[in-house]
Amino acid sequence: MLILLLLAAWLWTPDRDRALLETRYLRAPTDMVTVGGTPLHVRDDGPANGPPVLLIHGFGGSLHTWEPWVAPLVADGHRVLRLDLPGHGLSGPDATGDYTDARSLALITALLDARGIARADVIGHSIGGRIAWTLAARQPARVARLVLVDPDGFASPGFAYGQAPQVPTAFKLMQWVLPRPVLKMSLAPAFANPAALTDDLVTRYTDLTLGPGQRGAMLARMAQTVLVDPVPLLRSITAPTLLLWGAQDAMIPPANAQDYLKTLPDARLVTLPNVGHVPQEEAPEAALVPVRAFLARP
Repeated sequence: MLILLLLAAWLWTPDRDRALLETRYLRAPTDMVTVGGTPLHVRDDGPANGPPVLLIHGFGGSLHTWEPWVAPLVADGHRVLRLDLPGHGLSGPDATGDYTDARSLALITALLDARGIARADVIGHSIGGRIAWTLAARQPARVARLVLVDPDGFASPGFAYGQAPQVPTAFKLMQWVLPRPVLKMSLAPAFANPAALTDDLVTRYTDLTLGPGQRGAMLARMAQTVLVDPVPLLRSITAPTLLLWGAQDAMIPPANAQDYLKTLPDARLVTLPNVGHVPQEEAPEAALVPVRAFLARP
């Protein structure tokens, strides 16, 4: 019993101090705003009158995932708006406890309204891609062009349409036990090139995942994810769409791109060789080339 207690004490992973995280990852106090009663970490770069681009990160990510893309997009004249979804990055748990896609969409549209943005190009990664294409389907006037980076949305093992998933016990344990080596192992499948998962990246993901209340919020988001059949929604999307996919994505198979191509009315696919699930971090320059060209279209 003593050995088990000592092991538990050794593995126990407490939350990071909020003030320390803000010192490391908050650029300015004004980047923390309240939207829909929930504090959100938001960055708004580039000319206020430039064509707006909204960036939505994936599960476990943060607005920092887009950092390599921001300066080039601003150089192209874009206004670049990005946020940490509740329970991610520096955005704390949602005050309502609601982590459904509907809640995410409500917060995003409220943020756009608060910033005076009626219509934007929208880029979403993974579950952020699912949120992005749902926004394009349900509020077509909001989305001029759509970029989906290794997007989520079609059924997969453990995620069936119309059913809340069963969150594995091992995932639930992460509320108390999530040492850095374990988190690094969980990140590794997202990268085709192990060298791309740098110490700095692991540190950032670890720090922000261990923010106060974040692990519980991420588990709640997972438990509240109820997928709907995407086909009717995708068929209704009028925005031109770029699909960007890492050819070595081990989390959402590149073959899923064919489901999108068969369903979206106006879509094209760019596959990135030797890249995994997070192109914007693993191969940011190569991944951005087709995105910049797509956004430059009239």
